[in-house]
Amino acid sequence: MNDFNLSFNQLQGQLPNPLNVRHNAVIDLSSNIFKGSIPLPSFPLFQLALSNNEFSGNQLSGSIPESVGRLSLVAVIDLSRNNLTGRIPSSIGNGFFLQVLDLQNNNLSGEIPSSLGDLYNLQSLHLSNNKISGEIPLSFMSLLSLETLDLGNNCLTGKLPPWLGDGFPYLRILSLRSNRFSGELPSSLSKLSSLQVLDLAENDFNGSIPTTFGELQSMTQVQKRNIHLFYGSLYYYEESYVVNLKNQSQKYTRTLSLMTSIDLSGNNFSGELPEEISKLVGLIVLNLSRNHFSGPIPPSVSQLSSLDLSDTGFSGPIPPGMSSLDFLGYLNLSNNKLSGRIPYSEHLTTFEASSFGGNSGLCGAPLTVKCQVDDSDKYKKIDIDSSNSSADTIILYLSIAVGFFAGISVPYTVIAIRRSWWDAYMDSVDKTADRLSYLGYKVARRCRNNLKHN
Repeated sequence: MNDFNLSFNQLQGQLPNPLNVRHNAVIDLSSNIFKGSIPLPSFPLFQLALSNNEFSGNQLSGSIPESVGRLSLVAVIDLSRNNLTGRIPSSIGNGFFLQVLDLQNNNLSGEIPSSLGDLYNLQSLHLSNNKISGEIPLSFMSLLSLETLDLGNNCLTGKLPPWLGDGFPYLRILSLRSNRFSGELPSSLSKLSSLQVLDLAENDFNGSIPTTFGELQSMTQVQKRNIHLFYGSLYYYEESYVVNLKNQSQKYTRTLSLMTSIDLSGNNFSGELPEEISKLVGLIVLNLSRNHFSGPIPPSVSQLSSLDLSDTGFSGPIPPGMSSLDFLGYLNLSNNKLSGRIPYSEHLTTFEASSFGGNSGLCGAPLTVKCQVDDSDKYKKIDIDSSNSSADTIILYLSIAVGFFAGISVPYTVIAIRRSWWDAYMDSVDKTADRLSYLGYKVARRCRNNLKHN
């Protein structure tokens, strides 16, 4: 047979080894309850999908058999979510046509074999959720077709090599979370022009965030074109990744190409967060929690759906523009050194007090802490009160002035006829003007006295 697909059933037991299949067959036995050793055919395959079972490798050690290297024409090897132990066999590096290697969620240990760097056509590599140790092999520099590199939740150590940002033009997903990586982030990461998901959470990285992060090209624009990420020659392997979104783990598959995320939480980063981060207008998820940053929060990205800046050490006021983040569904600014009045308007009114708690300097809604009136507000209040207290006097003064100028225009045409009448009238005007000037002086003096008393 060329197609052996019994996936997503409740089949159990052990399978014959080797499997009796024809050349270039597609085997998909995923999501069942099969046990025992991994069944391998005697002939080349296009796909071997045995994920989500209870396979335990070969009969002796429970590890992946070295004979897997005979599958030289295979495009997909998916042994994820089983009970495999031991080391990754170096013979897998013989699979020149291999596009997908998925060994995640097993109990594999040892170092990553450098022979994986010989998989020149590899596009998706998942080794997460194992017990793999050592460093990222230098041979990975040759994986120029790689789109997903998922090494999270292992025991990997060392610094992030600068070459990681130089030779992967198609890399979309880079996950190294929950390992033991250390050191500073190389600025060359900004050269990953296709990168949409950067997950470095739960490590020992330190130093400041490079300003070049604002140059991550695929995050500087909103992703509007949904590309179904699948691999394989005749049959496809559907790419997926779990993103920590809104403080919850959410798996993305068919819409993964629309996701943009940066998660640097749980490290030792310090210094100020560069304002260049606001250039990433297509960013949907930003998690910088549990670090040691300082300085103010820079302007936020307009498309953010989840923003977690808790326990980071940020200080100063909350940027007023944050209230206009219409897509924001999760916000956590708790346990920082933020101060001032919360710009509680527009979209920020949808968040509760817990989003702002643990900042002793913050005040105003939704917190119960009331803001003290600052000096400028106090002076404004004094001006208003002073104006109200002397309002009657000022109105009287204006009424007299209006009446005065209206009185001039009425008799003017008559009086101007005779000179003697004109002289007598102007003498009367001079005396009235003197009295009005004296009255204006008294009003101004009263206003000054009111300001002093207030």
